[in-house]
Amino acid sequence: MDNIWKTSLWQQYGAAIDMLADPITRCPAQLWTINLWPDNDDQRYGQFWFVAYHCLFWTDLLLTGTMEGFAPPAPFIRGKLPDQPYSKADVLRYLALCRQRCQTTIEGLTEAKAQQICVFEWMEPSFLELLLYSMRHVQEHAAQLSLVLGQQNIPGADWIPRASANQS
Repeated sequence: MDNIWKTSLWQQYGAAIDMLADPITRCPAQLWTINLWPDNDDQRYGQFWFVAYHCLFWTDLLLTGTMEGFAPPAPFIRGKLPDQPYSKADVLRYLALCRQRCQTTIEGLTEAKAQQICVFEWMEPSFLELLLYSMRHVQEHAAQLSLVLGQQNIPGADWIPRASANQS
């Protein structure tokens, strides 16, 4: 795959991850469990910490291109809520891991891998399309988390145009 495509894809996906890092980093302890929205199954699904974790879980999973055999790193668990919210430190470590995995995945992207069809229950995209889909998912949740902090008068980054070089 052409280097300009890989560089551009990383610069934008990395910027989305950096925009997700901003509200997670800025979130004060008293807002870590604030509800962004109500959830009928369990209120924790709408809490700040879970939205951040959910976004990272799916980022990590989608970078593999399959749901088969995927497990997030400890202390995170797949398929159920933890007894206590994950800590900000754990979430930030997961974010750093996902950021590095994303950069490595994109740097190693070949034409064949980009064209590989990934089968999920809800769609069957090429791996390249899956990367773009995942990048949009990261940006969506970065915006939600930033909005809730802004509503609490906690300022943050206005816009991050490209991946930061010093976070890898």
